[in-house]
Amino acid sequence: MTSSHSQRLMTLAGLACLATTSALAQQEAGSTYLGLSAGQANSQFDEPRIAGSLLAPGVTITSLADDTRGKAFKLFGGYQFNRNLALEAGYFNLGKFGLAANTAPAGRLDGHFKVQGFNLDLVGTLPLTTNLSALARVGAQYAKTRSDFSASGAASPTSADRKNSGTNVKVGAGLQYAISPAMLVRGEVERYRVADPLGGHGNINVASLSLVFPFGRAPAPRPVAAYVAPPPAPVVMAAAPPPPPVEVIAPAPVAVVVAPPARKRVSFSAESLFGFDKSALRPEGMAALDTFSKDLTGSQYDTISVEGHTDRIGTPAYNQNLSMQRADMVKGYLVSALRIDPAKISAQGKGETEPVTKPEDCKGNAANAKLIACLQPDRRVDIEVVGTR
Repeated sequence: MTSSHSQRLMTLAGLACLATTSALAQQEAGSTYLGLSAGQANSQFDEPRIAGSLLAPGVTITSLADDTRGKAFKLFGGYQFNRNLALEAGYFNLGKFGLAANTAPAGRLDGHFKVQGFNLDLVGTLPLTTNLSALARVGAQYAKTRSDFSASGAASPTSADRKNSGTNVKVGAGLQYAISPAMLVRGEVERYRVADPLGGHGNINVASLSLVFPFGRAPAPRPVAAYVAPPPAPVVMAAAPPPPPVEVIAPAPVAVVVAPPARKRVSFSAESLFGFDKSALRPEGMAALDTFSKDLTGSQYDTISVEGHTDRIGTPAYNQNLSMQRADMVKGYLVSALRIDPAKISAQGKGETEPVTKPEDCKGNAANAKLIACLQPDRRVDIEVVGTR
């Protein structure tokens, strides 16, 4: 396969991946996953050298046709150490390739190659958005190349079935998109360095689409909304009436102290509304917001403020963006689904700046299951209503 073919293949694979993405739900730390992929493989064997080494002395090649395209598939499983690193192992079949050579004196040589094996890769993940991430991998693979050759005419009596195997490096890059917490889709381009049937080496490039199925995650917590009781109503004070005049007795006017608007603050667990490290509302989260909306029935409210908060795991910029996305999502649901006046609602992302937990309560910075559970109170959405009942 020529280098221009490789470039076109990699370009098409990249465009196909970009066309299917819209917004990365990173895989949860400590989770395992299984997957399968299918795609197109393109070989870069030295077919003239292979064919020439099989011909008898004095026989030369006059024309050579090669079939460098094959159908590839792979079955794999992995363990996600954290949101940036995973270890992955799998079985691959890179397809079937071939060559056909005409010779002088007149004769013909035909050959077919099949390549399959096993791999062990380190897979790096770089979050780009909430659901989309970039992938890069490097690893080792053991591949076995099987071949069969047949000849006729002047190429005879060459006829052989050969195989060769070896361990070599493989590399790859691509994109990953989270359709749901239980299904991810990947688009990747990978390069395998494999042994050819006659002791040489060649590259096989593979462009593929994969489905990945994470499992073994902890169940999402049930939605919990903690309601804060409003402050007691202020006492209305009436001024004492002045002494009545001798001529006319009239009641004194009553002075009324105007009470400030009542406030109600509601805090929702982020996992109850969205799930860990996500900004799409879950059905349970919508139900909790429906309950909150019903509680406003009959109230005269002036403003509603929505604040998104995250824990300290991740970069400040990423957390600020995630908290703003969550606040906007809650505001949008209150406006579109519950018909609340948008002019009275504001949304703000606080990121990791206002934690509920203390640093000494949750020690460490590694994104492990223990730290994630300890920092759960920091991941929340606060809604404050200012008005009167």
